[in-house]
Amino acid sequence: MQSLLRWSVENSTPSTGPPPTSTTNKLDPGIIDHILGKPDTQLMKEALTVGLDERQTEDTRLQALDDLEMLVQNIDNANDLKKLGIWQPLHNLLLSSNTSDSLKMQTLWVVGTALQNNPAAQLAYLDLDPLPALLKSLSPSFNSAETRSRALYALSGLLKLNAAAVQQMGVVGGWSALRMCLEDSEIRVRRKTTFLLNTLLIATSPSSSQVNLQPNMSLPTSETAPPQIHANSHASMLSDPSSVSTSALTLAAIQEEGGEEGSLSLLDALISTLIEPVPFGVDGEMEKDDEFQENVVRILYTFAISCNGAFSAVQKRSLAGFLGGIAAMQGEKDLIFGLTSEEWEELSGAVRS
Repeated sequence: MQSLLRWSVENSTPSTGPPPTSTTNKLDPGIIDHILGKPDTQLMKEALTVGLDERQTEDTRLQALDDLEMLVQNIDNANDLKKLGIWQPLHNLLLSSNTSDSLKMQTLWVVGTALQNNPAAQLAYLDLDPLPALLKSLSPSFNSAETRSRALYALSGLLKLNAAAVQQMGVVGGWSALRMCLEDSEIRVRRKTTFLLNTLLIATSPSSSQVNLQPNMSLPTSETAPPQIHANSHASMLSDPSSVSTSALTLAAIQEEGGEEGSLSLLDALISTLIEPVPFGVDGEMEKDDEFQENVVRILYTFAISCNGAFSAVQKRSLAGFLGGIAAMQGEKDLIFGLTSEEWEELSGAVRS
């Protein structure tokens, strides 16, 4: 503050007397930064530098990554990650054997936040072939429950409304990894897995995507008047509406038999975990979770009613007894496992057919 006052006095114009002959002193850039604050691009580069620096304490690195996560909550900053060359070194933290579980967890948080509802960031990150690293972060053998939960957050950010990424899931064993997540000891992982699956399964029309993700864009008034393509985060979505369609890919994937002989399809696994849930908790002391079961029932409804999927005879027999027993216990309640009475009847009808 004293430096700022001194600069102000030295460069002020006196009210009387001859004009000053000396040239104006330049203000110290450090003082300008103190007054105006550094630009976000500079803050992001500095945060990454500290986050990558193995000479720093882990707490210092975690704080730097936390600062970076806050910055990329701004969609413009998230888009700048590619321009600033941040994506690759950030992803390298997930690949490095020297990265602790806590640092991996915080890195996944940064990645997931940057990807949320941002097709431009999704495509930039997808160029790095990130799915193997994200799926490995779901393994209980190498990652804490919190890290696995954050990995699903990042995976969800990459897959939602991103057909190109969903297409790669089958190649890298992604659906099998999600099937294993249905039995994770951490219930948050199970909940997030089922929520993600239902999101990917829901049919998405191009017009609805534009309304939800681009509220400030005017829609075409006729088939001959396509929407204007803006050079922003959603340009790829508008130029190719099919790029957001994940429903058909997910529908095929959940019905496909597991890769190993005798292994369940993802749909079989969902039905099994609904009817006979695997205990969860540190010591397996918990047996049922209402939110998880509601999520599974919602997936089954989306599959059978919204996507016109057909249950096999074995699946129908398994579901018929379960749904019938639940309906008898619930009586005349307005909501059963999160479904309205009408939706429940639709699902029950699909099982009986």
